Amino acid sequence: MGKYNGNENNVVVNFITAGTEITGDITSNEGIRIEGTLTGNLITKGKVVIGESGKVKGEVSCKNSEVFGTIEGKIVVSELLSLRKTARINGDISTNKLAIEPGSKFTGNCNMSNDTASTSFRKEIKPEPPKAEEKQKSA
Repeated sequence: MGKYNGNENNVVVNFITAGTEITGDITSNEGIRIEGTLTGNLITKGKVVIGESGKVKGEVSCKNSEVFGTIEGKIVVSELLSLRKTARINGDISTNKLAIEPGSKFTGNCNMSNDTASTSFRKEIKPEPPKAEEKQKSA
C-alpha cells in the first residue's frame, strides 16, 4: 500500500500493518510506514513513519522521520525528525533538525549537526558473522 502527497519527503510506498511482526533488516530506496513490529535495522533513503502501534527494535537510518510509536535503538535522520506526543524512543538520536511535541519521551543522547547526520547515514547493512550454533548446524 502506498500514497503520494506531491512532495518527495511525504512519500510512503511500503506499509507494515498492525499485527505484522518482521524479524530481519530492511533496506529500501522508498519511504516506509510501520504500524506493526520490526526487530532489526531499517535503512531507507526516504521517509520513515512509525505509527502509534508501531515498534522498532534496532537502528533506523533515513532522510526524514515522523515517530508516533516506539523505537528501541539508535535513530539517524539526515534531515528532519518529528517526535509526536505518543513517541517513545529508548536510544540515541542523530539528526539535522528535531521537532518534539509535548508528551513525547526519549532516553539517550541527542546530536544535532549537519555533519553528524549526513556522515552517520548508513547506506548498507553489513551482515553479522554466523553464530557458533549456526555454524555447527550447517556442518
